[in-house]
Amino acid sequence: MCGEILQVGETLKDKWKVGQKIVIQPALKLESGYDPGYSYPYIGGNTQYAVVPKIVLDRNCLLPYKGEGYFKGSLAESLACVIRGFKGLYHTDYTNYVRTDGAKKGGRMAILGGAGPMGIGAVELACGYAEVSQVVVTDINDDRLAFAAEKCSEESAAKRGVELKYVNTSGIENVEEYLLNISDGGFDDVFVMVPNASLFNLAEKICRTDGCVNFFAGPPVHELSGSLNLYRVHYDGIHVVGTAGSIPEDMTDIISLIEKDRINAGALVSHILGLNAVVDTLFAMDKPSGAKKVCYNELDLPLTAIADFGKLGKTDPMFKVLDEIVKKNGGVWCAEAEKYLLEHAPKLK
Repeated sequence: MCGEILQVGETLKDKWKVGQKIVIQPALKLESGYDPGYSYPYIGGNTQYAVVPKIVLDRNCLLPYKGEGYFKGSLAESLACVIRGFKGLYHTDYTNYVRTDGAKKGGRMAILGGAGPMGIGAVELACGYAEVSQVVVTDINDDRLAFAAEKCSEESAAKRGVELKYVNTSGIENVEEYLLNISDGGFDDVFVMVPNASLFNLAEKICRTDGCVNFFAGPPVHELSGSLNLYRVHYDGIHVVGTAGSIPEDMTDIISLIEKDRINAGALVSHILGLNAVVDTLFAMDKPSGAKKVCYNELDLPLTAIADFGKLGKTDPMFKVLDEIVKKNGGVWCAEAEKYLLEHAPKLK
């Protein structure tokens, strides 16, 4: 959630100001499991206005945001889950058994099943935060890979000192051998972005000594068994972690990275919509398509793919301009496009 403060209670006027942008960390970590979004009547995710309850401030989950545009702040929670995944990785110096948290600096990283929105977020963080030298992203769908490669290009990664490669593994006879070859013997860190046992098995096989696997994807079933080569666990130090969700510290770190332009949250966005389109968009998720969908709650706007702006622009001047802005910004949804949209799109009545 990202928005702007419209009113401040008397006791909080020394800290919060009207007009200030804020982001809400929804994971309050309460025993009840209640979180902002759908558990409280006045701070719902699909509403034009919200009343922030005291518990959100008590948990330090109301965070200031000074970044450009609103959509980047709205994606901070998703990206915070990914940065928590990076923080969960660890490596060991076996000369003294000292552990170091995070991806291996200067190491090689594989993101398996990584052409979806969370995988794209992992690519952004690998290139702008983790200081790795190589990132290999696999998937089995050409359209998803093309979308990811457009949003996070190999060329832009190279400018940040990272060798980035996208690979469709569906046509490769021996995927393990291929990945080991292009990584010069294996990866230091591997993310598994799809809850698939065979993908997890592959992750262990392509790890080099002291490699770390993060089974990041959340399985929809309670029983999902994979396998590990226990010889490698003992002698090669292969280890496995699983991370889910985030904490306020992660959101703060992501907000800082966004504000400093070290990561581009727009790379995750495939669609925009207004409040009236939320219900149909949610029901359509049984057949997922695209990446992240950003809702502008004050607008009357159908679910619209950024890729369709050019076609829509033939009859709608607003989309013609939006298409030009997005193309000028590398095909990525951006603050300039958002500003134009908010000024020219029809408002809810």
